[in-house]
Amino acid sequence: MSRTMAGVVHYELKPRGVELRELPVPEIAEDDVLLEVGAVSVCGSDVHQYHNTQSWPVLTPVVLGHEFGGVVARVGQRVRGFKEGDRVVSETAASICGECVYCRSGEYNLCAKRKGFGYGLDGAMAGYVRVPERCLHHIPASLPFSRAALTEPCCVAYNSVAVNSRIRPGDLVIVMGPGPIGLLCAEMARLNGAGTLIVAGMAQDESRLKAARTLGATHAINVEEIDLIDFVRSIGDGLGADLVIDAAGASAALKAALQITRPGGQITKVGWGPQPLGFSLDPLVQKAIKLQGSFSHTFRHWEKVVAMLAAGQINLDPIISLVSSLANWQDCFDGMHDGRYVKTVLEPNSA
Repeated sequence: MSRTMAGVVHYELKPRGVELRELPVPEIAEDDVLLEVGAVSVCGSDVHQYHNTQSWPVLTPVVLGHEFGGVVARVGQRVRGFKEGDRVVSETAASICGECVYCRSGEYNLCAKRKGFGYGLDGAMAGYVRVPERCLHHIPASLPFSRAALTEPCCVAYNSVAVNSRIRPGDLVIVMGPGPIGLLCAEMARLNGAGTLIVAGMAQDESRLKAARTLGATHAINVEEIDLIDFVRSIGDGLGADLVIDAAGASAALKAALQITRPGGQITKVGWGPQPLGFSLDPLVQKAIKLQGSFSHTFRHWEKVVAMLAAGQINLDPIISLVSSLANWQDCFDGMHDGRYVKTVLEPNSA
């Protein structure tokens, strides 16, 4: 094994403060494994960090990448559940306190001291990454790493839609924001029995709206061409959506969600955005809407989603636009930012 590796490093909090660097292969502790990265998918948060538009703290310099899987190359002395050669995917909670009420009850995604790969600790856009054993899940040989790398965003969508939202068969569900998380939320809504499924985006989202149609969305709408509020009023009883999933993050999306949700309906907010609201929340009260935040995932979600991916139950084909080498990271980032690609996957150890 080489002592060095290439890695995509967020080195400074400034626009485009990211570059490919030569790095030492990480050392591991007794509860860690050294993972040879098979594939790492590019998240919208990686792109935000590239442009320095993130709304979360970042400890630079840090190797990007938190959606990944690979082969166990080395195990620490206390590791018992995994061995060299095992194929695995990794959760994102790289560091947790392990002692708070949330950690002790299995909701470690809510730990106040939680740090994730790619912003708090070095991530997987490199040849190797150090991973605590508790983060790992076995995957079968039939699941290629290029698809397994999307386990994490699938888990975000699963937690948002299947756990933190309520969908009855036949419900009208609207997803605002057709990025990868929004599209995967739409896929989860379809699997949960949504009757009418609307995905809303903007002109720059044309490739993503096309993917939404391929995934089975009843309607994929450019809100710059079609008034979403009027459109929703024309459907069914005209009272609005049973569930709106805000995967856009912008405050304007939440304002619109309050307008298109039916009385007694639900809004689940999974998208991040630093903007202040700037509008009244009275419709939330007037219509007795349930507003639910959803963040990250836990062990049980990962086990469920790994099984779904292995069974081919989740359609990733319209979402994965490009699988490329690490050297092509910048095109993958830029292509997702400008809408040419829906989702890109990097293979750090490919030629």
